[in-house]
Amino acid sequence: MPYASDDYRKALAEHLMTPSMSRTGDCWDNAVAESFVATLRAELVDHDVYHCALDAQRAIGDYIENFYNTERLHSHLDYVSPIEFELKYRVAALRHSQPVHRSG
Repeated sequence: MPYASDDYRKALAEHLMTPSMSRTGDCWDNAVAESFVATLRAELVDHDVYHCALDAQRAIGDYIENFYNTERLHSHLDYVSPIEFELKYRVAALRHSQPVHRSG
């Protein structure tokens, strides 16, 4: 398995990345990444022509930062954007971690 090779693991470590490998036959490990790539292709890449790698990198970065994470509604997040989902989660966590002060 190339993704389990020493060179691959060394490259991950050099970039402070943690490998994610499931057991043999576990199809769910890559499902989220594969879904994202399919969405990226359908909504952006298949509709554009990139003249160089830098053009593709800029377009994809813009798509992720300014649309996918901020505006695009995600069905698995109850139809909110990732940013909105994270904000709701953090607000809820803060509410549960702080005592409620009542006046009167």
